This record gives sequence, C-alpha cells and structure tokens, in this order.
Amino acid sequence: MNPIVQIAPFIGPGSGVAGVAWNLQNEFEARGRRVDSFTVATAQRRPERPWPRHPFFRVLALFRRMVWFTTVGTVRARRFLRERPAAVSICHNNVMTGDIYVNHGVVGAAMRARGQGTWRMVRNPTHVFTFVRDAIRYRWGLHRVVVALSPSEAETLRRVYGRVRSRIVVIPNGVDLDAFHPPTDEERRAARAAFHLEDDARVVLFVGHEFARKGLHLAIDALQTAPSVLLLVVGGNAQAIEAARARADAGGVAERVLFVGTRTDLPLFFAAADMLTLPSAYEANALVVLEALAAGLPVVCTRVGYAPEVVVDGSNGCLVDADAREIGRAFERLAAADSADWSKRARASVEHLGWPDVAARYLDLVDEIAREKARARPSARGVSAA
Repeated sequence: MNPIVQIAPFIGPGSGVAGVAWNLQNEFEARGRRVDSFTVATAQRRPERPWPRHPFFRVLALFRRMVWFTTVGTVRARRFLRERPAAVSICHNNVMTGDIYVNHGVVGAAMRARGQGTWRMVRNPTHVFTFVRDAIRYRWGLHRVVVALSPSEAETLRRVYGRVRSRIVVIPNGVDLDAFHPPTDEERRAARAAFHLEDDARVVLFVGHEFARKGLHLAIDALQTAPSVLLLVVGGNAQAIEAARARADAGGVAERVLFVGTRTDLPLFFAAADMLTLPSAYEANALVVLEALAAGLPVVCTRVGYAPEVVVDGSNGCLVDADAREIGRAFERLAAADSADWSKRARASVEHLGWPDVAARYLDLVDEIAREKARARPSARGVSAA
C-alpha cells in the first residue's frame, strides 16, 4: 500500500483544516496506512519568532506565515515529496503542490456573499493573496484532483475561477460520531448546571469566530421575535464580543445572551443546548453543523454551501433566509416541538458521515491516483531511455 503525505499548516485535534487533516490521519493509520505530515513546523528550520499580542500584529503574523508557507513551504514540500516518490499527497491549504488538493473554502465567494465583495477583497491583503494564489492553483492544474466538500462548492469553484483544469471530486467532511452524540439525561443535567440553566429553558447555541460572516447579528436580532429562547455564544475575540454584546443591549435582549468566548469542549455546549443556529452568508462545509446534528441538535441555518444538502427543512432542522424575524420564528417552532423526535432525526441524518466512511472515500481516491502514477512511471523511464 502506498504511503500518504498530508500537507497542512497545522494538524491536530479541533475544528477547521487542522482538525480535518487530523481526523483523516487517524483513520488512515487505523487502516494500516503509513502517513507522513508536512506542516509549517516541518518546513521551518528554526522556531518561529513570537509576535506581540496586539491584534494588528497577530493579523500581520498570519499573513506573513501564509505567504511564507505558500512560497518557501511549496519549495520545501516538493523536496519532501521527491524523497517519497511512492507516496500520494493530500494538500489542505497554502502549499502549491500535492496530488490531491482539498478545497476548504472559496475566498471570492465568501466576500461576495456578504456584499461589496470587491471592497472586502482589496482592503485585506490576505484575501487578495489567497484569491490570486488559488486562481493559479486551479487554472494551471497544479493538482491531479481537487476535492470539493459538496456539489454546490464544486459549482462555486467553477463559477469563481472559470475553468478548473484539475478533476473535481466531491467528498464531504466527516464527524466523530463517538465524541458527538445525543447526551444522556445525566450529561444534560450536568451541562445545564454548568451554565446555571433552568430545566425548562430553551437554549439556542451559536458557535463560530467570524461573527459577521456567520450571522451572529441575525441570531441576536432574532431573539426579539423569539421571546422564549436564550442564546449561548461560543467563540469570538474580545472586540467582536463587545460589539455583539452592544447589539444585544440595543435590541433589548442582552439578558438572554450569554457569551463564553473561545472554548474547545463543544460536547458540553451541545449537551446544554436545544438547537444550533448558523445563519451564515457563506460556508463551504461547516463542521459544527455536522457535530450538532450528531449530538442530536436540530439546526437553524441559511441556505448556503453544504447546509441544504444535509439539513432537511422540517426534519432535522430549519432552512431560513438571512432574515431575523424568520430565524426567530424557527427558534420558536423548535422550542415548542417534541425535542426527542427532532433529536432522533438529527442524529440519523449524519450517521453515514462518520470519519471512517469519509476516510474510506479518500483512500479509494488515493489508491486510484497511486495506480495512475504507477502506470506513468514505466512510460516516463521509456521516454528517458529513448
């Protein structure tokens, strides 16, 4: 069996790109596959210099790391792969090489979805750099295969970048069905006690760091139409939380919004909540939606990206427009419903998306590419000999 190389800035437990790569690596290794990793730490020859904690310098450090890993990291990743000629490589971000590239989002689509897309692009050099980098990636066909996380995201790639020379294959993200599960009565009582929630309180959960893109303002405004629910907000930085708290205060709903900041113990929050909301302007494939459904929470979300392909309106959640009143009515509908029925349907809707099943689809693709490379090698030697 051919070894696998995963390329990503970071690989580790959690959410986002790092978490996806980490879960895939665990599943590959569980099937006896050798997996090597190429990350920022692999590419660096000395420890990264610490940066001041001010937000401006954090943004500057992120941009610097992105450019460095895209340029220098690409050169070193190619050298890393040359030393492993039998390996099939899966690239998750930044680096401009690899047999398979997993598209975790389209920056142009994300900016356009929020309005004034051109202005949002040009005012942030990170967005401009990412767009140009990926235009080169897709139009020059730097990878054998591009993995899109949903059929709609495959269409978004073609719409934003025009011709995508690499073959596009759709493989969704997965979810850890063991870590995320409907809570027992004891787990729910303990989770509610942690946040001093009454037994009859109906709790809407919001999880995300980019409050504006993920629609927290809509969820807060929706409380004016949903007087029977509370909103529990996980994520964000101090500045974003302060602005969101001011909006809740202006709308007269501040006493029904609890901000807890960045947390990693998401199962605790899923156990305490009755539903998840994510009224985003754009999502490629929100892992938190899959995790919430696996935990038995119905989801109230906008019809963007992967959501309409996993959330069935009226069955495991509610699909809504980006309208606070409509979102509020969905909150009230779920708050008044039989939670046990919704929980069963939510869980059942993602049981086919466990990481073992998703990893198996990646391995089928890896083995297909390995056979293609094996067929090409004798041909290449024959040409050289001639």
